[in-house]
Amino acid sequence: MATSRFLTVSQLGDLVEGYEPGATAEEQDAFRRMFERDKAYLREIGIPLETGTDAAFADETGYRIRRGDYALPDIELEPGEAAALALAGSLWSTTALAGPAASALRKLAAGGAAVGGGLGALDGFEPRVEAAEPAFEPCLAAVQTGRAIRFPYRKVGEADATDRHVEPWGVLSWRGRWYLAGHDLVRAAPRVFRLSRVAGAVRLVGPAGAVRVPPDINLSTMVSAQAPADRERTATLAVRRGTGHALRRGARPAARGCVPPARPHPAVPADMDLLEREFSDTERFARWIVGSGPDVLVVDPPELRDAVVARLRAAAAGSAAAPAQAPPDAVPPDAVAPAVGRR
Repeated sequence: MATSRFLTVSQLGDLVEGYEPGATAEEQDAFRRMFERDKAYLREIGIPLETGTDAAFADETGYRIRRGDYALPDIELEPGEAAALALAGSLWSTTALAGPAASALRKLAAGGAAVGGGLGALDGFEPRVEAAEPAFEPCLAAVQTGRAIRFPYRKVGEADATDRHVEPWGVLSWRGRWYLAGHDLVRAAPRVFRLSRVAGAVRLVGPAGAVRVPPDINLSTMVSAQAPADRERTATLAVRRGTGHALRRGARPAARGCVPPARPHPAVPADMDLLEREFSDTERFARWIVGSGPDVLVVDPPELRDAVVARLRAAAAGSAAAPAQAPPDAVPPDAVAPAVGRR
């Protein structure tokens, strides 16, 4: 920033203390690697590093930073504005977006913005944008790099997953659920996919930059129009006494009146209560149940039990520990789906 003209790499090596290119070929290679690393870092943190030459006959690229492009005016935020920025920066529970959010807050603080204490007026209020679906980060990466993807996808009411080949346009949250919007290459039409129904690994295919979002596409409208309406169902759960308090708050005792139910409930351990609770998202509810450990058993419906069993099998396949012996009074595996705790 001390000069308006372009400086070549060799000139920078002569001018900047500790930046000498060195005499041997090995030292010069190390200098070039350091220069390329520092150049990339400057651009990564938002410093506008330009390339060019000062003369038509010059054959070596030079670099400069315009003071007017780099300098920021004083940033003055009202307390409410600072709180909003700090809140936005702390929302993300996934590392894919927590890092960039923290970097943005650091840049604002370096520019004089008082965002560090912006949440002081919101003590006890700690919201989070959950993005726990395994497909979230690879789908977001595909959108950012403009690459097509393939993934197995299980539709509502279908037991088997089908392979999808999609040009991703965006990842959006709608009514608390994450969706991928894009162009389905097999069906040759725009489609919306709920990330919780992606049934396997998301594979990047094709070159970066190949996917272009059509200029007339409104992704929010697309997701709101295609996302299916929530259909509430009733789950029957066996919950061990003294546990599962979060589940119990929204549950009610299962009906066991004189009139027998259409499908009799299987026997459950004597130390468990049989409860009913409404749910709409099978995969999300299954993830919550699995997190409750062996204190919650799924009795009904079958699709929820199957989702829990699938997660248990995936956990068992990824665990190096030997399977534990079932207790003598355990419920048969075809009766209920036990939930295992995340260790």
